[in-house]
Amino acid sequence: MSKSSQISARISSVDKKRAEMVFETLGVTASQAITLFYKQVYLRKGIPFPVEIPNQETLDAIEEARAGEGKSFESVDALMKDLGV
Repeated sequence: MSKSSQISARISSVDKKRAEMVFETLGVTASQAITLFYKQVYLRKGIPFPVEIPNQETLDAIEEARAGEGKSFESVDALMKDLGV
């Protein structure tokens, strides 16, 4: 099927560069990624991923991780033991 519509969107140059690095790793162009997104919106009848506002506990955990704080484990087994699994 030939392409017959064009879209235009303004995004930050940082977001564009970051996304394009991922697209390159995946072996797709920005146009192919946008087409994929549009097809998934149609197939799923909505945004194809959760769009949520994180709660305070999640925001705190994100900040803790960015600051390099919190627990770390030598192995998956040590993590599972800490979790009681």
